[in-house]
Amino acid sequence: MVYLVLSIICSVTVGVLFKLARRYQINLTQAITWNYFFAIGLSLMCFKPDFSTLTVANISPIYLTLGILMPCIFIFLGLSVRNAGLARTDIAQRLSLFISLSAAYFLFKENFDRYKEVGIVFGFAAIIFTMYRKSDRVTSKRSWLYLLLVFLGFGIVDVLFKMVSQITVIPYTTSLFIIYCIAFVLSLLYLLFLVWRKKTKLQLVNFFCGCILGIFNFGNILFYLRAHKEMYDNPSTVFAAMNMGVIIAGTLIGIFVFRERLSRWNYLGLILALVSIILITLSKIYAV
Repeated sequence: MVYLVLSIICSVTVGVLFKLARRYQINLTQAITWNYFFAIGLSLMCFKPDFSTLTVANISPIYLTLGILMPCIFIFLGLSVRNAGLARTDIAQRLSLFISLSAAYFLFKENFDRYKEVGIVFGFAAIIFTMYRKSDRVTSKRSWLYLLLVFLGFGIVDVLFKMVSQITVIPYTTSLFIIYCIAFVLSLLYLLFLVWRKKTKLQLVNFFCGCILGIFNFGNILFYLRAHKEMYDNPSTVFAAMNMGVIIAGTLIGIFVFRERLSRWNYLGLILALVSIILITLSKIYAV
């Protein structure tokens, strides 16, 4: 569970950085691009990837899919926040847990006991109550498309990273390095396109912000993969506990750091999220 906690901390920090980026008008496209650049550097320094195992036959299509999806999701996230609002975007992101849990049951053939089943029900209720906002309104006809892309994107990425953790031909640290390289190259090409066609100016502040973002994004994915390897037979535990943990930690930071006000429904959602984590944890101890 240590790796899962560390992944939650890194994930929430990434969310806080994105919130601060909007406040201080940081160019997210540039920051995201340099984020992958620094993630590649961290992979080289920390892991010393084993390239001797790399052959064309060993390169999984999952790597390319993740390399494309990861930068795209950040773009979808920004468009969704702008058009549908932060609250609805958060709901769409957390509801992607449905895709992850469906994959755990149907694709990874995991058995769900009663603790886990009830915990998952509490978890979905927690998502809705925690993200509920009265004043949130959809402002664009394309809003539902962006929300759908966020929902599908995060769910598919979760499942694909679980599949990466199961690859044994190439060490998962080397797999991570390959994925970061693909994501960086594609992000850089898009950024160069914006510089050329849209006359976007490159700014040093975005480079430094990308450095900080890259450190925590690197940690988030690294610990998430290690959590899946540690709990190989319980992918639903990782999927659900990760989402519930992010909800609790993110909401508490919103209250104490950003002075956000919560309704009674939001507090109920926090309690349900905590109950969900307890039940899912108990399912690892007791088989009912």
